[in-house]
Amino acid sequence: MSATRFKVVIPARYASTRLPGKPLRLIGDRPMLQHVYDRAQQSGAETVIIATDDTRIEQAGLAFSASVCMTSAEHASGTERLGEVVEKMQWYDDEIIVNVQGDEPLIPPVLISQVAADLAGHADAMVATLAHPVGSAAEAQDPNVVKVVRDRSGYALYFSRAAIPFCRDPQDADAFGQLRHIGLYAYRAGFLRHYRKLEAAPLEQVEKLEQLRVLWHGMKIYVGEATQLPGPGVDTEDDLLLVERFI
Repeated sequence: MSATRFKVVIPARYASTRLPGKPLRLIGDRPMLQHVYDRAQQSGAETVIIATDDTRIEQAGLAFSASVCMTSAEHASGTERLGEVVEKMQWYDDEIIVNVQGDEPLIPPVLISQVAADLAGHADAMVATLAHPVGSAAEAQDPNVVKVVRDRSGYALYFSRAAIPFCRDPQDADAFGQLRHIGLYAYRAGFLRHYRKLEAAPLEQVEKLEQLRVLWHGMKIYVGEATQLPGPGVDTEDDLLLVERFI
């Protein structure tokens, strides 16, 4: 799909407040994690690895012939878990690593290759991610929908759960076009080594958005506009039923 060389890491935890054992829940006759793994394999990645701290997920991954890297249970985020994988695999600093969440069984493979190519094409960015236009006023106001504002070159100015930018005049909102962030990231391996040493940012803590740590410390995130809309992720039983209907 893409001439860009990249690797995919799928961080997967068994514990989930709203849906325990989420990566291993069946969709059809296969665990959700296998659907994610298959889509990552279709993206053109040269390597796809599941990163977990749970032997149940390890055994499930091995059962469908996936590569699995066991990691510490102490990581506060999937990004930190990727950093451990980079160290264990001894990947070079300039290699591109795409983080595909283990609860995105409908992620289009083309978006995985797109975000990798976006990072490869923007040498001054440590991270690349994707966004697409907000679909409705209700979505813009929903704190579970993360919004992003970019500069003229496509780099992130800010991410927020609030409706940003605030448009004082209603007609401006239609003209500007707010963007919804898609939680798909490409990183340089060297950045992932460095990330765990970065102090957590106050903005990150109040918004509960870890990507704000990158901006807080003065690094760039390139935000491309997704060439295809992603399907819904899975956080609840209702989400699982919806995804089953899609598949």
